[in-house]
Amino acid sequence: MNSIDRDMLLWEAFRQGNKESFGSLFQTYYPLLFQFGSKMTSNTALLEDCIQELFVELWQSKLPAPAYSVKAYLVKSLKYKILKLLRKDSSLSSVQNADDISFELSHEHFLIAKQEDLEKSARIKTAITHLSNRQKEIIYLKYYQNLSYEEVSDIMNINYQTARNLLYQSIRSLKKILTNESLLIFILLFVFSISAEILMNY
Repeated sequence: MNSIDRDMLLWEAFRQGNKESFGSLFQTYYPLLFQFGSKMTSNTALLEDCIQELFVELWQSKLPAPAYSVKAYLVKSLKYKILKLLRKDSSLSSVQNADDISFELSHEHFLIAKQEDLEKSARIKTAITHLSNRQKEIIYLKYYQNLSYEEVSDIMNINYQTARNLLYQSIRSLKKILTNESLLIFILLFVFSISAEILMNY
């Protein structure tokens, strides 16, 4: 049984009132949600409140199972909770939609443990800063969290083809900045493999 099927079973059990299944969902996804949320806000208290509120609302409503995956549903729900609270912050009055939120994608996500090549690491860090918030977000979701295009589309509120195009554009932007060797290292550091189609087409 894969993780998606397992989580769907946990979701259905929680909807039937099973507290252990609900607890398993919380324990499984809290770290992931916290990691994702920290890319959108550095306010730890706000982030923790959003996650806790999300799970309280889930328990109270016991919604039907999400269409694609539990992971995508929870990440998307948290994303818009954070957005809603940021809109209320007078110092962030310019925040109107998800595109206005800075998405911090640190180069530390992609560095090997020993950081043997600092020069390549510096080039990767520089390249990341040139990406748009949406490009950082889709790279994080697709490769760091290993989500499917369907899940990414749901979270980012874009269609399947737009998600594919955005990822291609993101890799293309990196390729303009990085040498072929550095780009390959960057991709390998995700642990997840990337389709050769993306690199060959550009």
